[in-house]
Amino acid sequence: MREQLESFLSHLGLEKGHSENTLVAYRNDLTQFIEALENSEPPPSDWSQVTKDAIVGYLTRLQDRGYAASTIARKVAAIKSFFHFLVSEGLVAEDQTSSLDSPKVKKRLPRTLTGDDVERLLAAPLRENGPKAQRDIALLELLYATGMRVTELVSLKVEDVDLVAGAVRVRHGRGNKERLVPVRERAVTALRDYIEHGRASLVRPGEDTSALFLNHRGQQLTRQGTWLIIKEYAHAAGIDATVTPHVLRHSFAVHMLASEQATLAQIQNYLGHANISTTQIYTHITGDHKRRAHEEVRPKVKELTPQPT
Repeated sequence: MREQLESFLSHLGLEKGHSENTLVAYRNDLTQFIEALENSEPPPSDWSQVTKDAIVGYLTRLQDRGYAASTIARKVAAIKSFFHFLVSEGLVAEDQTSSLDSPKVKKRLPRTLTGDDVERLLAAPLRENGPKAQRDIALLELLYATGMRVTELVSLKVEDVDLVAGAVRVRHGRGNKERLVPVRERAVTALRDYIEHGRASLVRPGEDTSALFLNHRGQQLTRQGTWLIIKEYAHAAGIDATVTPHVLRHSFAVHMLASEQATLAQIQNYLGHANISTTQIYTHITGDHKRRAHEEVRPKVKELTPQPT
């Protein structure tokens, strides 16, 4: 049964282009499901013996153990996708999940920062000097100016930055789709300072020097390293709210939309959302969020024509 799981994950990665993080989530959820089946009495010998009752029983036990509705909904989605794959591959005759319902999950509004909090965060590295501070200023400015995901940020190469056009090319977005994202002048200035001055001090002999953001060992900055950098400056700035790369992504989208500097469709393109329905969550931000976002004074970014992928 685990062999079919590996085939499914391979299918998601090679044919569907899902990210490594998505594959890890699928693996964890489905491995937990398989282990529950293996511990049942009697355990099924193959997937054709797994019934809808067995699936519902597993999900009910998760609910009884206090799993959140959102977590159970994610596991239901993983199991349904897996069974759809099994049917398409002829490994089972009937999809036992076709009539399986997911628990209703209340949509939560994205957590965002106020304009004042963003400014305090962006100003925090200015208290320091040297290549690390130059890197961190560029990193924070770029995250907020583009709303890109942290994995996309650390995957950037120097060649992906066009300082003249004021744009970055994101080559490692969801589904391996490329997109061109405009960058406001303030972030361009920070990037130029880092690339032309600070970054050279972080390069180490023998290390791959193509990555845009480097750590103190001259290696590509990691996702975890980026999280720690943001946490450090949020604390230094006296921001009580939890600040993560995704909070900055949400803040970018909300502030751009609320200040009418971009349409919903443009924000969808900047964020790399496959469906505009994902972007529409930002239209549900309360009036108070919108009022505070309008107080943010942001220079307009250049409008760029999306490039074909």
